[in-house]
Amino acid sequence: MTEFEKMVSGRLYDPNLDSSCQPIALKARKLCQLYNSVPADDFDRRAAILKELVPSQGKNLYLQGPIQFDYGVNTTFGDNCYANFNLVILDCAPVRIGNDVFMGTGVSLLTPVHPFLPSERNQRGNGAGVLSDREYAKPIEIGSNCWIASNVTVIGGVKIGDGCVIGAGSVVTRDIPSGCLAAGNPCRVIRKIGPEDSVYLQKELF
Repeated sequence: MTEFEKMVSGRLYDPNLDSSCQPIALKARKLCQLYNSVPADDFDRRAAILKELVPSQGKNLYLQGPIQFDYGVNTTFGDNCYANFNLVILDCAPVRIGNDVFMGTGVSLLTPVHPFLPSERNQRGNGAGVLSDREYAKPIEIGSNCWIASNVTVIGGVKIGDGCVIGAGSVVTRDIPSGCLAAGNPCRVIRKIGPEDSVYLQKELF
Protein backbone atom coordinates (compact mmCIF):
# COMPACT_ATOMS: atom_id res chain seq x y z
CA MET A 1 0.00 0.00 0.00
CA THR A 2 1.40 3.40 -0.98
CA GLU A 3 1.49 6.36 1.40
CA PHE A 4 -1.21 8.04 -0.71
CA GLU A 5 -3.44 4.99 -0.32
CA LYS A 6 -2.82 4.98 3.43
CA MET A 7 -3.68 8.68 3.56
CA VAL A 8 -7.05 8.47 1.82
CA SER A 9 -8.01 5.39 3.85
CA GLY A 10 -7.44 7.19 7.16
CA ARG A 11 -4.30 5.33 8.22
CA LEU A 12 -1.10 6.89 9.55
CA TYR A 13 1.09 7.92 6.64
CA ASP A 14 4.33 9.69 5.86
CA PRO A 15 3.86 12.07 2.88
CA ASN A 16 7.60 11.97 2.09
CA LEU A 17 8.26 8.25 2.38
CA ASP A 18 7.52 7.41 -1.24
CA SER A 19 6.62 9.29 -4.42
CA SER A 20 2.86 8.77 -4.23
CA CYS A 21 1.84 11.98 -2.41
CA GLN A 22 4.18 14.82 -3.32
CA PRO A 23 3.71 14.87 -7.14
CA ILE A 24 -0.08 15.07 -6.76
CA ALA A 25 0.20 17.76 -4.09
CA LEU A 26 2.66 19.78 -6.18
CA LYS A 27 0.39 19.57 -9.24
CA ALA A 28 -2.55 20.77 -7.12
CA ARG A 29 -0.59 23.75 -5.80
CA LYS A 30 0.50 24.75 -9.29
CA LEU A 31 -3.05 24.47 -10.62
CA CYS A 32 -4.36 26.56 -7.72
CA GLN A 33 -1.76 29.24 -8.41
CA LEU A 34 -2.70 29.20 -12.10
CA TYR A 35 -6.43 29.36 -11.40
CA ASN A 36 -5.94 32.27 -9.02
CA SER A 37 -4.00 34.19 -11.65
CA VAL A 38 -6.57 33.85 -14.46
CA PRO A 39 -8.87 36.87 -15.00
CA ALA A 40 -12.33 36.41 -13.54
CA ASP A 41 -14.01 36.81 -16.94
CA ASP A 42 -11.92 34.10 -18.65
CA PHE A 43 -14.56 31.51 -17.86
CA ASP A 44 -13.40 28.78 -20.25
CA ARG A 45 -9.82 28.76 -19.01
CA ARG A 46 -10.88 28.82 -15.37
CA ALA A 47 -13.28 25.93 -15.97
CA ALA A 48 -10.58 23.87 -17.71
CA ILE A 49 -8.09 24.39 -14.87
CA LEU A 50 -10.72 23.57 -12.27
CA LYS A 51 -11.68 20.38 -14.10
CA GLU A 52 -8.06 19.24 -14.06
CA LEU A 53 -7.66 20.16 -10.41
CA VAL A 54 -10.98 18.64 -9.24
CA PRO A 55 -11.97 15.94 -11.76
CA SER A 56 -14.97 14.76 -9.71
CA GLN A 57 -17.38 17.63 -10.17
CA GLY A 58 -20.95 18.06 -11.33
CA LYS A 59 -22.26 20.77 -13.60
CA ASN A 60 -22.09 24.51 -12.89
CA LEU A 61 -19.27 24.52 -10.35
CA TYR A 62 -18.07 28.06 -9.66
CA LEU A 63 -15.27 28.92 -7.23
CA GLN A 64 -14.61 32.65 -7.05
CA GLY A 65 -11.00 32.25 -5.94
CA PRO A 66 -8.45 32.48 -4.62
CA ILE A 67 -8.60 28.77 -3.82
CA GLN A 68 -6.21 26.31 -2.22
CA PHE A 69 -6.47 22.51 -2.35
CA ASP A 70 -4.04 19.97 -0.94
CA TYR A 71 -4.73 17.37 -3.65
CA GLY A 72 -7.96 18.24 -5.48
CA VAL A 73 -8.44 14.67 -6.67
CA ASN A 74 -9.84 13.70 -3.27
CA THR A 75 -12.67 16.27 -3.44
CA THR A 76 -16.07 15.69 -5.04
CA PHE A 77 -18.57 18.44 -5.86
CA GLY A 78 -22.17 17.86 -6.89
CA ASP A 79 -24.16 20.08 -9.25
CA ASN A 80 -24.62 23.84 -8.89
CA CYS A 81 -22.03 24.48 -6.18
CA TYR A 82 -20.51 27.88 -5.40
CA ALA A 83 -17.81 29.24 -3.12
CA ASN A 84 -16.84 32.86 -2.55
CA PHE A 85 -13.31 34.22 -1.96
CA ASN A 86 -10.60 32.27 -0.11
CA LEU A 87 -11.82 28.68 -0.15
CA VAL A 88 -9.37 26.23 1.44
CA ILE A 89 -9.88 22.46 1.09
CA LEU A 90 -7.20 20.26 2.62
CA ASP A 91 -8.39 17.00 1.12
CA CYS A 92 -5.95 14.44 2.47
CA ALA A 93 -9.04 12.33 3.12
CA PRO A 94 -12.10 12.43 0.84
CA VAL A 95 -14.22 15.60 0.88
CA ARG A 96 -17.70 15.03 -0.54
CA ILE A 97 -19.94 18.01 -1.25
CA GLY A 98 -23.52 17.51 -2.44
CA ASN A 99 -25.67 19.44 -4.90
CA ASP A 100 -26.57 23.12 -4.50
CA VAL A 101 -24.05 23.85 -1.75
CA PHE A 102 -23.10 27.51 -1.32
CA MET A 103 -20.09 28.66 0.70
CA GLY A 104 -19.22 32.17 1.84
CA THR A 105 -15.83 33.82 2.09
CA GLY A 106 -13.00 32.16 3.97
CA VAL A 107 -14.49 28.67 4.32
CA SER A 108 -11.99 25.95 5.33
CA LEU A 109 -12.61 22.21 5.02
CA LEU A 110 -9.75 20.53 6.88
CA THR A 111 -9.34 16.76 6.89
CA PRO A 112 -5.76 16.44 8.30
CA VAL A 113 -5.28 15.24 11.87
CA HIS A 114 -2.00 15.29 13.79
CA PRO A 115 -1.05 13.26 16.88
CA PHE A 116 -1.51 14.99 20.23
CA LEU A 117 1.78 13.75 21.68
CA PRO A 118 4.81 15.81 20.59
CA SER A 119 6.93 12.66 20.46
CA GLU A 120 4.56 11.29 17.80
CA ARG A 121 3.89 14.60 16.03
CA ASN A 122 7.32 16.19 15.63
CA GLN A 123 9.42 15.82 12.52
CA ARG A 124 12.10 13.15 12.37
CA GLY A 125 14.30 11.44 9.82
CA ASN A 126 12.23 8.94 7.86
CA GLY A 127 15.06 6.72 6.59
CA ALA A 128 14.93 8.31 3.14
CA GLY A 129 17.24 11.17 4.06
CA VAL A 130 14.53 13.78 4.68
CA LEU A 131 12.69 15.14 7.70
CA SER A 132 9.07 14.11 7.77
CA ASP A 133 6.19 13.40 10.10
CA ARG A 134 3.40 10.89 10.45
CA GLU A 135 -0.16 12.12 10.24
CA TYR A 136 -3.60 10.90 9.29
CA ALA A 137 -6.86 12.33 7.99
CA LYS A 138 -10.61 11.95 8.40
CA PRO A 139 -13.22 12.54 5.66
CA ILE A 140 -15.70 15.42 5.47
CA GLU A 141 -19.17 15.18 3.98
CA ILE A 142 -21.52 18.09 3.28
CA GLY A 143 -25.02 17.17 2.13
CA SER A 144 -27.05 18.84 -0.60
CA ASN A 145 -28.81 22.20 -0.29
CA CYS A 146 -26.51 23.58 2.41
CA TRP A 147 -25.39 27.13 3.07
CA ILE A 148 -21.97 27.37 4.75
CA ALA A 149 -21.53 31.00 5.81
CA SER A 150 -18.32 33.05 5.89
CA ASN A 151 -15.27 31.96 7.88
CA VAL A 152 -16.65 28.54 8.78
CA THR A 153 -14.11 25.82 9.57
CA VAL A 154 -15.15 22.17 9.21
CA ILE A 155 -12.89 19.63 10.92
CA GLY A 156 -12.10 16.15 9.61
CA GLY A 157 -14.55 13.41 10.51
CA VAL A 158 -17.63 15.68 10.32
CA LYS A 159 -20.81 15.05 8.34
CA ILE A 160 -23.23 17.92 7.72
CA GLY A 161 -26.68 16.74 6.68
CA ASP A 162 -28.83 18.00 3.82
CA GLY A 163 -30.44 21.41 3.99
CA CYS A 164 -28.33 22.88 6.79
CA VAL A 165 -27.27 26.47 7.41
CA ILE A 166 -23.97 26.88 9.29
CA GLY A 167 -23.59 30.35 10.83
CA ALA A 168 -20.64 32.61 10.12
CA GLY A 169 -17.45 31.97 12.09
CA SER A 170 -18.49 28.51 13.26
CA VAL A 171 -16.04 25.70 13.94
CA VAL A 172 -17.79 22.44 13.12
CA THR A 173 -16.29 19.62 15.19
CA ARG A 174 -19.24 17.21 15.26
CA ASP A 175 -21.96 15.97 12.93
CA ILE A 176 -24.90 18.27 12.19
CA PRO A 177 -28.28 16.59 11.42
CA SER A 178 -30.17 17.46 8.25
CA GLY A 179 -32.38 20.54 8.13
CA CYS A 180 -30.75 22.44 10.99
CA LEU A 181 -29.47 25.93 11.69
CA ALA A 182 -26.22 25.51 13.59
CA ALA A 183 -23.58 27.98 14.74
CA GLY A 184 -20.86 28.64 17.28
CA ASN A 185 -17.44 27.44 18.39
CA PRO A 186 -17.83 24.57 18.78
CA CYS A 187 -20.77 24.55 16.37
CA ARG A 188 -24.07 23.42 17.91
CA VAL A 189 -27.58 22.97 16.57
CA ILE A 190 -29.73 26.02 17.33
CA ARG A 191 -33.00 24.81 15.87
CA LYS A 192 -34.66 23.12 12.94
CA ILE A 193 -35.28 25.09 9.75
CA GLY A 194 -38.93 25.14 8.64
CA PRO A 195 -41.53 26.87 6.45
CA GLU A 196 -41.67 29.75 8.92
CA ASP A 197 -38.16 30.70 7.78
CA SER A 198 -39.36 31.63 4.29
CA VAL A 199 -37.94 34.96 3.15
CA TYR A 200 -41.36 35.80 1.74
CA LEU A 201 -42.74 36.06 5.27
CA GLN A 202 -40.31 38.91 5.99
CA LYS A 203 -42.52 41.67 4.64
CA GLU A 204 -39.96 44.41 5.29
CA LEU A 205 -37.92 42.98 2.42
CA PHE A 206 -40.63 43.71 -0.14
